[in-house]
Amino acid sequence: MRQRIALVSLLVPDYDVGIAFYCGRLGFGLVEDTALGDGKRWVIVRPPGAGESGLLLAVADGARQQAAIGNQTGGRVGFFLHTDDFGRDHAAFLAAGVHFHEAPRHEPYGTVAVFEDAFGNLWDLIEPRG
Repeated sequence: MRQRIALVSLLVPDYDVGIAFYCGRLGFGLVEDTALGDGKRWVIVRPPGAGESGLLLAVADGARQQAAIGNQTGGRVGFFLHTDDFGRDHAAFLAAGVHFHEAPRHEPYGTVAVFEDAFGNLWDLIEPRG
């Protein structure tokens, strides 16, 4: 048997705002944007080279989901973006106005820095070691 995590749902306040951040500022690709009716869309974005995994951007529905935008993991880093060139991507993200919470640091597992998406979710940008 083969299993994989294909998509992770990420709450956003608006589809187009989510696409603008992930595709415009982080350089993700827009894989699918399909209207489902009643204003709902099936929106998938993924970083370059991600294979089949990606983010499903979901507009928050109701007060409970709206309150979770930017805090889907309780204030912890909940998303981990691996790169093959930390310096390149760190510089590109800074140039695009992405907010980093710290300077890059070297850990046993690789070079890493925490950044925040446009909605308040915390991400690790990581170049894994070896």
